Amino acid sequence: MKETFFLLINYLKNPVLQKETSKKTSYKLKILFQLLIISILTSLFLTPIYSVIEELQLVDFNTHKLEEMFKNMGVLETLLITAVVGPIIEELLFRAPMTLFKKPILFKYGFYFFSIIFGFIHITNYQITTNVLLLSPILILPQLLVGFYFGYIRIKFGLIWSIYLHGAYNCTLYLMSFILE
Repeated sequence: MKETFFLLINYLKNPVLQKETSKKTSYKLKILFQLLIISILTSLFLTPIYSVIEELQLVDFNTHKLEEMFKNMGVLETLLITAVVGPIIEELLFRAPMTLFKKPILFKYGFYFFSIIFGFIHITNYQITTNVLLLSPILILPQLLVGFYFGYIRIKFGLIWSIYLHGAYNCTLYLMSFILE
């Protein structure tokens, strides 16, 4: 996993439009699983920051729009939207267009642009207040970072793999929050 982490970091420093040469599904599943662990650890590592923000009453996390949207839905319905429908739509919108940029410099800007937009679109999950706007880079940091991870696997293995990773990430977070409740 250490090797995958360093390959990911190096790629994010200089993204290039180049598919992975290994075609083995077992290799792709291994990398997918390792990126899932990295994604979950990223989110868990950032969790204390949100506890501080909530404790200081800078942002009311009880008004998170996803909580509102899912409150009258069953577990399976919520899981379907969270782990299947959402990732498919978001990956088609934010990762599919990345390969349209063929020139290296345009690809690099396109990769960063779509990853950053993916992160910042998630600010709409919050009730927009001055504090939310001021803290937006922190509030969307998990989505921003995993957006880069999803972009990495999309370019290396293809769009379906970013959908799988996105779905597995959302599913894992949802199940963790469901179990903790």
